[in-house]
Amino acid sequence: MAPAPGDAATAGPTRIRTRAEAQRLVARAAAAFPGWSICPVAERAEALSRIAEGLEAQSALFSATMIEETGMPRRWAEHNVAFAARILRQVAKDAQSLQAPVLLRQTDGFESRAERVPAGVVLGIAPWNAPLILGVRAMAAPLACGNTVLLKGNGLAPRSFALLSEVIEPLLPKDTVQVFLCRDDDSETIVDALVGASVVRRVNFTGSTRVGRQIAAVCAKHLKRPLLELGGQAQMIVLEDADLDLAAEAAIHGGYMNQGQICLSTERIIVAEPVAEALLAKIESRRAALVVGDPMDPRTDLGPVIDLLAAERLSGLVADAVSKGAVLVGGGGTRDSFFEPTLLDGVDAGMRLYHEEAFGPLLSVTRVASAQEAVTVANDSEYGLSAAVFGSDIARAQAVAHQIQSGICHINRSTVDDDPQAPFGGVKASGFGRFGGPWGLDEFTELRWITVHRTT
Repeated sequence: MAPAPGDAATAGPTRIRTRAEAQRLVARAAAAFPGWSICPVAERAEALSRIAEGLEAQSALFSATMIEETGMPRRWAEHNVAFAARILRQVAKDAQSLQAPVLLRQTDGFESRAERVPAGVVLGIAPWNAPLILGVRAMAAPLACGNTVLLKGNGLAPRSFALLSEVIEPLLPKDTVQVFLCRDDDSETIVDALVGASVVRRVNFTGSTRVGRQIAAVCAKHLKRPLLELGGQAQMIVLEDADLDLAAEAAIHGGYMNQGQICLSTERIIVAEPVAEALLAKIESRRAALVVGDPMDPRTDLGPVIDLLAAERLSGLVADAVSKGAVLVGGGGTRDSFFEPTLLDGVDAGMRLYHEEAFGPLLSVTRVASAQEAVTVANDSEYGLSAAVFGSDIARAQAVAHQIQSGICHINRSTVDDDPQAPFGGVKASGFGRFGGPWGLDEFTELRWITVHRTT
């Protein structure tokens, strides 16, 4: 029989400021762990499916809340709800593999097997740009594996995380999941206390590379295993035999969806010189037709970026590039926190935009003379999350893709692409570890070797 659901009256994110408050959260998660860890896998999977239904039932409220808090366009907000539910259902399906241990050897009276068991309490830390997708992803696989979860939401989307808490917590045994928030000034203290707690056995973080490095250092101090999904600067290589209309559509989708505020967003277009002018013209005609405005309006393609500081930083990247010889093909204008979708040509290694993650609706174009030069330019980045290669000769495109240093690479598809059953994660400064499919389950379990010698 499944454990009784939590008390709905206690649902909602906790706001904590001190180490003592953090330790009380940990103690409750630790107390809930034994019961949840022995709950049959099928019942854990059923709970995830119920959560998916709960999210879908509140789709309109979730969408409106995320739009109001972050400025994301309605289409992206609605996608957040649908994809979060899809993650939950896929993880519920994948979890069935946890039930069967791997039999290594069996003889008369002796059995040797390998099995995966829950790790303990899992700390998840989710960002603001896709609060529902990334909040759910931080807890779905840990829960399926039998862990209890502490989920730190983001202060730029507090009501989105509050609503997530209100939907999820009543559908699970008490304290199986605890969603909490804290002030930026208190965050370092709180995270250090949580990671340092002996019962916290895994940490998963999605966010900036700068903060990810800090969390990795804290995990190393306590010998805790982290899963880090960090910054990206996705490259899109366009070979001379590419379908340029397809490539242009992918550039628009990958570069400007959710104002380019997605870790997978296309930022660097690396194009063969013979087709560069034609590709630029196709991208620019599509870029100029995008609608920037009220994110609640379903006709809007781009809303504001997250805040005025983000808009000012993007303007600085454009100004630096143009001052050093880049050509502003289109866009670049600002109004309050609105930043026009922007296209720059002639970006090279002397410009900040070549090296820095923009995390905004800003596409840069670098022209190259050969496929090998394209690979060299693509790999000349500290990041390695997502990439794409466009070309009609699939064997050649795949050969190029195999040389790119990234955790994800697509042939003739946008860099912004996700699938809950696929391994999701990056290399280099984009982090390590993988969400998704059986690889995500591996991250949140311990592998044990068990032998049984029967004496009768």
